[in-house]
Amino acid sequence: MNEDVRERVERQAEVDALYNAVKHESEAQVGAIMGPLLGENPAFREYGDEIPGVIAPVVERVNGMTPAERRSRLAELAPERLAELDSEDEEDERTLPELPSVEAETVRMRVAPNPNGPWHIGHARMAAVVGSYTERYDGSFVCRFDDTDPETKRPDLDAYDAILDAIGYLGFEPDTVIRASDRLETYYDHARRLIDAGGAYTCSCPAGAFSDMKNAGEACRHREKSTEQARTEFEAMVDGEYGAGEMVLRVRTDIEHPNPALRDWVAFRIVDTPHPREVAAGYRCWPMLDFQSGVDDHLTGVTHIIRGIDLQDSAKRQGFVYDYFGWEYPEVLHWGHVEVDAYDVPMSTSAIGELIEAGELDGWDDPRAPTVASLRRRGIRGEALVEAMSELGLSTSNVDLAMSSVYAQNRELIDADSDRLFLVRESNGGAVERPVDEGPAVGTPPVHPEFPDRGRREIPAGDGVLLEAADLPPTGDRVWLKGFGCVRNTGERLEAVDAPLSVTREENVDIVHWVPGEEHVPVCLHTPEGDVSGYAEPGLRAYSADDTVQFERVGFARIDRTDPAVAYFAHR
Repeated sequence: MNEDVRERVERQAEVDALYNAVKHESEAQVGAIMGPLLGENPAFREYGDEIPGVIAPVVERVNGMTPAERRSRLAELAPERLAELDSEDEEDERTLPELPSVEAETVRMRVAPNPNGPWHIGHARMAAVVGSYTERYDGSFVCRFDDTDPETKRPDLDAYDAILDAIGYLGFEPDTVIRASDRLETYYDHARRLIDAGGAYTCSCPAGAFSDMKNAGEACRHREKSTEQARTEFEAMVDGEYGAGEMVLRVRTDIEHPNPALRDWVAFRIVDTPHPREVAAGYRCWPMLDFQSGVDDHLTGVTHIIRGIDLQDSAKRQGFVYDYFGWEYPEVLHWGHVEVDAYDVPMSTSAIGELIEAGELDGWDDPRAPTVASLRRRGIRGEALVEAMSELGLSTSNVDLAMSSVYAQNRELIDADSDRLFLVRESNGGAVERPVDEGPAVGTPPVHPEFPDRGRREIPAGDGVLLEAADLPPTGDRVWLKGFGCVRNTGERLEAVDAPLSVTREENVDIVHWVPGEEHVPVCLHTPEGDVSGYAEPGLRAYSADDTVQFERVGFARIDRTDPAVAYFAHR
């Protein structure tokens, strides 16, 4: 290969390596750029055997740059390639499709949580997407607590604030907050109007008997009762004159409708269990969700609804009520369910609550729990969860949320702010202490390798060091103590040896982390796989609760407290 070809190969390899590193936000690999290099430059193919040796130093030089330096260099050499990446990023940021029918109206969307407990991760999807849409269209965000089932989905009084707190953690603040249990009189008024319009009647048929008639397309005898009788019996329901199961109010639809689920559905029923909220504890006549939600969506001006594909019948049921009142139904978008990987605990409010009650989980923020509170305590930022949820789009098929995508988003957000620290874990074969001969009194690794202006940490080494047992080399072999230098294991001691950093690459000398033998800080690291005990360098005490750090070779973590030291593992 002559010098001219070599220069051309090196120049193109640098562009390809920079592009590869910037695109994947990681180090470039020789193998990954060989294909594009030869594919786009046929003249290079005859030198295929020589090219790896030519481009390897180029790739190594690119990998030694910071992310900012890579972008700057790519902009200098091939601005069109950087523009291509930025264009892809802009498209990625808009994974949610445009909403239909927004030209002449203000977008107003709602989340409608049942406050029967704090949110698991799946619950966050609705708030993430609704919040993103209302920001995109400069619209309004409504949070309506659908708490009209005081028995089977009994509200948890603490959950109202916990859910609002979770929405705030995701980065959104509702413009309007409504509790359906405050609005019983509103629902009663609309029920009376519906009865007067011939759209509802009271029914005392046993549930099983009515189901048989409904499935056969046969009307019950109560369907023909007068408006006056239906009004009188409904008022008796409101006044508490009936017990549970004795009387319901049904919406008059089409008793021969092809879908039996839409035939004369229940709008109000009696619930004897008092509501836990004092303001609602005296009520016994409660609306079913389809009636309550349909009325509230209209009264609050909701323009677009997102709901599960399994709830298509809800819009059809509510459509009968809207037709009676002459209302226009909002635009509806359906999506499939979301499943989350990486957890052994079921993504179910009731199941998580039962595990907490049984003492198998420490609380809703236990790192083993698939909950919003858990992610928050681990140092996962709400923005990372919003981005990962938005990337799922609005597919009507069930979708899987890979926690790795949440972690990747979070890594981008916290990496620059997370100083580096060493943590020696007991779980990795135990910790071993060794004195160090002939070395400096302190090690000085950087506070953050990409920000040299932050300076260096000073870690005492004069009284010996602690290593993870798995990192201690066999007797006679060397290891590189990061920020300190090369040492040889002589058996009971470590002996500092004069060697350049290049031995870690050229002679495969491992680089390991360590902490002082005496001045270390005992730490408990809570992880989704269980607690890890270990020892951190003394600089840990300089941090405060909610600070994030990266324990080198272990992962990112959120500091929970420093005395005693407790941290929560975020991700690698």
